[in-house]
Amino acid sequence: MEILINSSPADITLENEKTIGDVLAGMEQWLAGSGNRLSGLLIDGKMISARELDGVFGLELKGLKTLDIRISSWQELAAEALGVLRETCNLYASASFEDRSGIYAYWESSPAAAFLADRIPDMAAFAARTFQGEGLAPGALGVLAEERLRELGDPAGETAAIEGLVSEIAARMEDLPLDIQTGKDARAAETMQLFSRIGEKLFRILFILRLSRQGAEDFTVNGLHVREFMDDFNAALKELTAAYENRDSVLIGDLAEYEMAPRLIQFYSALKERSAVSTP
Repeated sequence: MEILINSSPADITLENEKTIGDVLAGMEQWLAGSGNRLSGLLIDGKMISARELDGVFGLELKGLKTLDIRISSWQELAAEALGVLRETCNLYASASFEDRSGIYAYWESSPAAAFLADRIPDMAAFAARTFQGEGLAPGALGVLAEERLRELGDPAGETAAIEGLVSEIAARMEDLPLDIQTGKDARAAETMQLFSRIGEKLFRILFILRLSRQGAEDFTVNGLHVREFMDDFNAALKELTAAYENRDSVLIGDLAEYEMAPRLIQFYSALKERSAVSTP
């Protein structure tokens, strides 16, 4: 039997493997180390989707001619799932009330929904709430999915595009204690929300660079390894959140102006430089 990976001959020698499940189990460690995921199989030319894999694990190798193992990177699978979500949002937005329940049921059972639930749970939660009529409008969720697709497809471009926004949020963080002292509660709450969202976005882009093997392991921010920087960043953010909840304007001022705003700029600048260098 010939074993292929994405239609190319694979240097795999069978020993005691007797079933398809045995072969895939032997590949599990290699797949995990390569950053790829099993996305399907072709058994003697017949496509078996990832959703159907459980049904063929016990199939014996004896008598088979070819086993073409299809693998995809996390980024490829994520892009596919987010693309399906975006199209589902478009379909849902234009559907009649009677048809929407069927669209939601189809989404729930789709491989895209399963992938998001396992690998990008915040988007899965957004989708569930939207299709239940409780969260973002379908159009807004589609825009959010499009943003995540841009991050996957062009992390350097997406990083460069938000430079002005990062500067604006850093400036608003410096104004945060004054906003609280002068009763601008809505603006203060919005500033905290914007800061949290932009920080999450930068961490997502860093994660994508790490998956792409684009040098995140030796990535430093202001002289600190990125892991140490992230630990300090998260600790300061928790302290700021607690101070905000307690309305401690003095501590909020110190943390926002001298800790969080500078760290946001430092993190963004380092990430922009690294993503630009790492992009072919």
